Amino acid sequence: MNLSWRDAIIEVLKEEDSAMHYADIAERIVDKNLRTSVGATPANTVGAVITTDIKEFGAASVFVRSERGRYMLRSHETQQVDEELSEEVESDSGRIVKAFGMFWRRDWVDWKTAPRIWGQQSKGAQNVDFRTQRGVYLLHDRNMTVYVGQAFDQPIASRLYSHTSGRLSGRWDRFSWFGLMGVTENGCLREEDLKRQVDLSLAVNDLEGVLMEALEAPMNRRAGEGFKAIEYHQIKDEELDKAHLKSLLREIESQL
Repeated sequence: MNLSWRDAIIEVLKEEDSAMHYADIAERIVDKNLRTSVGATPANTVGAVITTDIKEFGAASVFVRSERGRYMLRSHETQQVDEELSEEVESDSGRIVKAFGMFWRRDWVDWKTAPRIWGQQSKGAQNVDFRTQRGVYLLHDRNMTVYVGQAFDQPIASRLYSHTSGRLSGRWDRFSWFGLMGVTENGCLREEDLKRQVDLSLAVNDLEGVLMEALEAPMNRRAGEGFKAIEYHQIKDEELDKAHLKSLLREIESQL
C-alpha cells in the first residue's frame, strides 16, 4: 500500500476517537505500512501536511487541532479545540539546536578515524549519518556524565573518536549530542544551518531545553515548551555485525 501522506494520516486517525500527536501518527503510518517510503523526517512531514491543510481549508479541513502538536479528524471532534492555526512544525531558522540524541551506545559505533554515527527519527524512517554534525556532546559512564565537549572546528564523530584513546578511553560507555545542523527529508545534514543568524529568544529556549535533557532535573517534568529540536534514536552500525560474522568464520576455519 502506498497512500498519499494526507490519506495515510486520515486512515490512522479514523481508528482514534481522541487526538494524536503528529509523531505518533507518523509511527502508526510506518507500523501499518501505509506508505512504501517515509523519508528521514516522517514526523515533520506529518505535522507539515496537517497544518498546511488546516491553513488552506480552515473550518473545511478534515483535520482539527485539539492542543499543541495533537490532532484528530473533525468528524470525531467531541470537545472544544484550540483553533489557533500557528505552525506546529515551524521553521527552525534562528534556533541553535536542530537535532539531538540521548545516551547512545558506544559499542554500536564502528570506531575509526571518521566513524559513522547512525540514527533515525522513528522506526521505519530513513537512516541518517550524523558523523559530520557540529555542536556539543556529553560522555557518560553508565548514568553519570563524565565529560562535556564541543565539536565545531571538527565534526562530532572526530571528537568522539579522539576519546576512544587517552585518559578518557575507559571512562565512558554512552554519549549524548546536541547538533546545530538539521536534517533534510532525504537524510542529509544542512550545512547552511551553521551560517544562519540566531534569534536570542529562541536561543534561550534551546539552552533551557538542552540543560533539561542533559541534567534530567527531577523537578522538570519535560523539556521546555520552546525546545523544538528533533530527537533521533541510535541505529547500530551494520559493519559491526559483518565484522563479528567474519571473525566467527575465521575461528571456525582455524578449527577445521
